[in-house]
Amino acid sequence: MAINRSSDHESDENTRLYHPYQNYQVPIKSQYLYKLPTSPEFLFTEESLKQRRSWGENLTFYTGTGYLAGSVAGASAGIFSGIKSFENGDTTKLKINRILNSSGQAGRTWGNRVGIVGLIYAGIESGVVAVTDKDDVWTSVVAGLGTGAVFRAARGVRSAAVAGAFGGIAAGAVVAGKQVFKR
Repeated sequence: MAINRSSDHESDENTRLYHPYQNYQVPIKSQYLYKLPTSPEFLFTEESLKQRRSWGENLTFYTGTGYLAGSVAGASAGIFSGIKSFENGDTTKLKINRILNSSGQAGRTWGNRVGIVGLIYAGIESGVVAVTDKDDVWTSVVAGLGTGAVFRAARGVRSAAVAGAFGGIAAGAVVAGKQVFKR
């Protein structure tokens, strides 16, 4: 909408003024300024009510942060493992090589494992939200239970049950801790 009144040029916190010809040296009157919203625009009101990432964004976020955190933690553990593997008479070049090899190997391994956990968690959480149409603490607990059980399912029923319980407790603790820090 074009603005024609001078009283509308006042700055509003939800809009910003936009001049389409500002980079050109053309004398244009201020009647061609537009008020554009600064918040995201949604086509349907239902979209604006949901303050949640989509399942694809969720999947990418949890998998990527899981891989990054696992890689950093694995590389740190690999450094200590590389230092422990030093032998008497090793040259500095050989010691550095042992540290780099060990940290690279452990970083890849941990990164892949934690990234897969994030992938499974995001998939189960998005599935539960799609079925129940609720996103609360119990959704995260169910996703944690399912993630632990699926991740350890190949090792047997008992291992899957223990890992599922651990995953549910961990997910519930993370969500509860997040709520405490928000206050």
